[in-house]
Amino acid sequence: MTVYILFIFIVGYVFISTEHWHRIDKMIPAILMMVLSWGLLFVFPNYIPQWLDPSSAELLLSKLGFVPDLVGNTSEKTALINEALQHHLSKTAEIVVFLIGAMTLVELIDHLNGFDAVQGLFKARKKWNLLVLLCTFTFFLSAVIDNMTATLVMIAIYRKIITDPTDRLWFAGFIVIAANAGGAWSPIGDVTTTMLWIGHKVSTAPLIINTFIPSVLSIGFPLFVARFIPAFKGEILLTEKPENTNGKIEFILGVLLFLSVPILKSILHIPPYMGMLLALCLFALYAEIKTKRNFKLTEVESNLTPQSPTMKSLKKVELPTILFFLGILLTVAALESIGFIFNLGQSVQNAGISTPLFMGILGISSAVIDNVPLVAGAMGMFSYPIDHNTWHLLAYTAGTGGSILIIGSAAGVVAMGLEKISFSWYLKNIAPLAFLGYLIGFIFMWISL
Repeated sequence: MTVYILFIFIVGYVFISTEHWHRIDKMIPAILMMVLSWGLLFVFPNYIPQWLDPSSAELLLSKLGFVPDLVGNTSEKTALINEALQHHLSKTAEIVVFLIGAMTLVELIDHLNGFDAVQGLFKARKKWNLLVLLCTFTFFLSAVIDNMTATLVMIAIYRKIITDPTDRLWFAGFIVIAANAGGAWSPIGDVTTTMLWIGHKVSTAPLIINTFIPSVLSIGFPLFVARFIPAFKGEILLTEKPENTNGKIEFILGVLLFLSVPILKSILHIPPYMGMLLALCLFALYAEIKTKRNFKLTEVESNLTPQSPTMKSLKKVELPTILFFLGILLTVAALESIGFIFNLGQSVQNAGISTPLFMGILGISSAVIDNVPLVAGAMGMFSYPIDHNTWHLLAYTAGTGGSILIIGSAAGVVAMGLEKISFSWYLKNIAPLAFLGYLIGFIFMWISL
């Protein structure tokens, strides 16, 4: 059984990792992986060699007859499998709902020109100075919104400033590094840190304290080297455009609402997904009032509905991305339930590989394999308490390691599509800088543990 589910996972992930070649949306193999994995468990419960109880995180070795010789009560096994699926589905739903709220809030801010209002901040004429401004802003913006959205916003901003296609390739590469670095030190800056946060592996303040400096180093070193790269020498001719100030209030309000989510979690212990939905509703209420829409509750169909900023923003939320996370997380949950991930973690520890070194290897692996299943798997391998150094190291490595290859992160894939960056160009020009920055931050963090 373990071999079959692992085979499904590997084949599915080959399709996911090569999405840019065969053009099949990664949502499709992710959902198929999930259905096939759990389907095998329900159809052949008597062939499950062991089972990991999600409530106690203990292996149930033959406790309910999970042995190949068909011993045991099938109905009891099916009930146990269903109970585990419900447990993992509830945890995954928290992440999915959080992401839906965050994506919709970002779209609302953009709908009210919140991101256009900050374009006037980037008035540097020297290329390297402009790069530093853009990367610094990206670094902090991605800590508040996710790194993929931060990349989208920053590419939209610098496109209005930089016209040369070659220059834009270089700027896009550094934006990817900055976005991933910024998302690694915030509980709401990257899907993986959000998973660790919602999964009670890290809390806000310790995560920021332990990962902020390494994240700065991971982008700081590439920026230092960029000063000597010919592509960032010289000046950019800036076009004089009237500054758009209409969206400044919306941008500030949106950022404050994003920041309120971890604050509500820390002070009032409100679950993150509830805090995000509250932030979304407050901003949506502001957006609806600003558009001065009138509601008639007696009308079944209202012609005013398409004018709603909330409805327009919800339509822009990428449902395939949401379903991708759902499929991946529940597939990993299936591997966790049969004890594979737990046994893998035990094997690593028994082999004498130090846990920090293993986390460093995971980070490099995230440049090839999506960091979501890597983090989900690592969360099931170890039983360290909340805010253990291992979890902070995992947040850094999984968040910044994806910058090493253009296909290693959502931010990289977005930049690849928008600026038509080739895999080979990024590998030659940006990957070495991203790897060295990652390595410097990792060594610093390892030493400081």
